[in-house]
Amino acid sequence: MAAPSGRYALPSFRASRARHLTSSPDCYPPSSGHDGSGARAEKGPFRRRIRFLGRSSPAILRFPPNFVRQLSTKARRNCSNIGVAQIAASSWSNSQSPLESSVPASAATAAAVVFQHDEEIVSDQHAAAADAGVPIAATASSTSSIFGSDQSLTVHAGERYGRSIVTDSITTPLVRTSAYWFKNSDELIDYKEGRLTSFEYGRYGNPTTKALEEKISALERAESTLFVASGMNASVTMFRALVPADGHLVTTTDCYRKTRIFIEKQLLKLGITVTIIDPADMNALKNALDQGNVSLFFTESPTNPFLRCVDIELVSKLCHERGTLVCIDGTFATPLNQKALQLGADLVLHSATKYIGGHNDALGGCISGPDQLVSEIRQHHNVDGGVLSPDSAYLLIRSMKTMHLRVEQQNSTALRMAQILEEHPKISRVYYPGLPSHPEHHIAKRQMTGFGGVVSFEVDGDFNATKKFIDSLKIPYLAPSFGGVESIVDQPAIMSYWDSKEDRVKYGIKDNLVRFSFGVEAFDDLKADIFQALDIFQL
Repeated sequence: MAAPSGRYALPSFRASRARHLTSSPDCYPPSSGHDGSGARAEKGPFRRRIRFLGRSSPAILRFPPNFVRQLSTKARRNCSNIGVAQIAASSWSNSQSPLESSVPASAATAAAVVFQHDEEIVSDQHAAAADAGVPIAATASSTSSIFGSDQSLTVHAGERYGRSIVTDSITTPLVRTSAYWFKNSDELIDYKEGRLTSFEYGRYGNPTTKALEEKISALERAESTLFVASGMNASVTMFRALVPADGHLVTTTDCYRKTRIFIEKQLLKLGITVTIIDPADMNALKNALDQGNVSLFFTESPTNPFLRCVDIELVSKLCHERGTLVCIDGTFATPLNQKALQLGADLVLHSATKYIGGHNDALGGCISGPDQLVSEIRQHHNVDGGVLSPDSAYLLIRSMKTMHLRVEQQNSTALRMAQILEEHPKISRVYYPGLPSHPEHHIAKRQMTGFGGVVSFEVDGDFNATKKFIDSLKIPYLAPSFGGVESIVDQPAIMSYWDSKEDRVKYGIKDNLVRFSFGVEAFDDLKADIFQALDIFQL
């Protein structure tokens, strides 16, 4: 069973496990509004007290100023066991509140000397949040209200407020564990019946991954996001979860080849029928929908490798009138350049390996949309596997903090280069949605704020001339993938279709086609490199 929705906490941080503590009024910062605390707080750092409630007068343990912060830093550096240092550094989940109850008086003295690992105290981060007037249990929607732009959301969403694990570190902690423990059977039953929010098993969720999912949800304006091991795994999991065995799928001619192979070979084994249309052929879409039983319309926008664009608003309207779901693969667009959900799509999918990761060092894929649909896909994923590692989640979180800078640079470089290449005598055709010559330029202008960092073009030459051009380039790597800080180039006839000349002809992949993913190198350097490579061969 998947973990219940809501704020999660590592088991050791649950308030339900705490030896019940309470704080005296001078535990609060000046702005907290608690009577009698302001005057003391203004004179210096406020003191922390742990009050053990018993049948007689309470025992009060006083800590010196900054004790918790100083000890927490040393604890993370030097302590591997769960003990006094870790407890001082820890705090409960943002969604929990400190509880008060009695502790036997006989235990007070011992507890004052040796803390049990269940005991927790409020961290400086909570105090800072309260001082700033920020609710501790802030949600993704409230985060969006704090940060009004995607630029800020890529840095803070899912992390700054509402973090599953509360520490005084700026970066989200990397949690490496395969399972999560429960104090007793009753607590496990509470979790199973939805009264306790937590994690259970690594395949069902991870605190680091959860922060990443909330960051993407904020960018996509989505209720929920599921992260999986790769973009291809995201597609496969989505298809298997949402298209029934007797269902019908509509997709487009231009798309990632491995996705097409799965649709045409694997889904057919399940009795699922498929209609493939041109991205701009709305009459073909209407005809397919009129036949009934269409479970899902799936396409990329822009597509791979010709960067075709579908009218997301129109196809969503047509499909929804007939009860058909719409999923858009927005990998080439990124969540910054296009908001597929706001245009009417039910789901948006990304290969996070590309622009979201942006450094060619992590694999991942994600699906965003309404909680009901994403939960259905998540349940299938929990059985099917394909889990994103917490290490990859950590890398993707790191990468997203600069995504708006990278994408802005790549948008600019690609558009300028596409305009120059279109005028070059040794280039016969350029495919880029930012050019007026592109067949769906009018659609791209309406639904995209930037046109992406990939430009496809055809060299005015044969297979060997194109190969020589690519081999003469000095800056880009000859490799698959795209969207990273390093420029990447490939010849699809070799990289993606070398094993099938028939498919090359069928889908219009010419021998002279080049796909160039622009990184963040200087524009003038990339331009000079392309021009020198084009000068290598004769017209």
